[in-house]
Amino acid sequence: MRRARELESSHSPIAAERRQEPGATSATSSRPYDAAMDVLDRQVGQMVRLVDDLLDAGRISRGKMVLRKERVELSSVVHLAAEAVRPLCESSDQELTVKLPHAPVYLDGDPTRLAQIVGNLLNNACKFTEPGGRIWLTAEHEEQAGAGDTEHASHRHPPNVVIRVRDTGLGIAADQRSRIFEMFTQVDTALERAVTGLGIGLTLVKTLTQMHGGTVDVISAGIGHGSEFVVRLPTMLEAPTPAPPVVTREAAATAPPLRILIVDDNRDAAGMLAMLLQFSGHETHTAYDGVEAVEATAILQFDVILLDVGLPRLNGYEAARKIRDQQTQRGRPLLVALTGWGQDEDRRRSEEAGFDAHLVKPVDDAVLGKLLVDLLASSQAVKGT
Repeated sequence: MRRARELESSHSPIAAERRQEPGATSATSSRPYDAAMDVLDRQVGQMVRLVDDLLDAGRISRGKMVLRKERVELSSVVHLAAEAVRPLCESSDQELTVKLPHAPVYLDGDPTRLAQIVGNLLNNACKFTEPGGRIWLTAEHEEQAGAGDTEHASHRHPPNVVIRVRDTGLGIAADQRSRIFEMFTQVDTALERAVTGLGIGLTLVKTLTQMHGGTVDVISAGIGHGSEFVVRLPTMLEAPTPAPPVVTREAAATAPPLRILIVDDNRDAAGMLAMLLQFSGHETHTAYDGVEAVEATAILQFDVILLDVGLPRLNGYEAARKIRDQQTQRGRPLLVALTGWGQDEDRRRSEEAGFDAHLVKPVDDAVLGKLLVDLLASSQAVKGT
């Protein structure tokens, strides 16, 4: 019983908040708390982007960058990138305007990497645009032939889609435009040296764009005149299947309250994810190694288990197998591998161990929320048949 009580409450930030001193009210503390969370969210997001860029730079240098291509609807990519950067724009009072084609545009590409291309350009625009400035993100079809040959050309090649990210920011000097996409290049002015960054983001944009068969260019009238980055990507001609819905925080928040076990040997990461899920109304519990995870599932019935793979005492694959074995008679929780490993072999091993899904860290909260909704819907459909 003592173990059960520890699992129920020891790692709950909400429980800690309820134990505040008499006389303290949520009304007096909610505003500073919300402001602090906004700052933390932005800073953690920035750190995540820097770490991701460093990892990708290593993959590029070793020739290990791999695309997972599928049919992708352009608006889903753009909205995902814009949603991620909007808090950064709002914190600097910058106006972000997004304009897309009225008809759906389909690409043959890796949705995560395509969103990374747009997201890196938007983050770059935010960093180098003054507070109160403006940023435009537009996408449109580009005709690949002259007016007299358009009809014949459309049968030979699909048209490009042109994505433009324009800002009213600092701009780029003429002698620096030719090297702006080189690794670790940063604009060499006193003002720019005060801006955080590693000089990797634009290199990733160029590499990922070329891997998708496209090109990227930069336009700027010079320092003080803003800049515009232009990405051209080939589109698909064949009739598409219905595109998946756009992942937004609003759509991701539709999952019913769940009992979720988070298993990660990084206690800070487990605690932050637990807090995030609690904000969405879920009941969360934490464990820090594979043995604790198996013991926890023997005490409580969970709806979802977010399980790291690299765990002490008992790795995530073995823990998943034991959890599956012991819960065949008590119900089947949804098992999600939450790991830093995302190669095909890692996903195959997760599937063989009994996982329902495989997510690569760091995971966006909207993506995780949407996955929970989809997995629950699929599970309920199976039970109903």
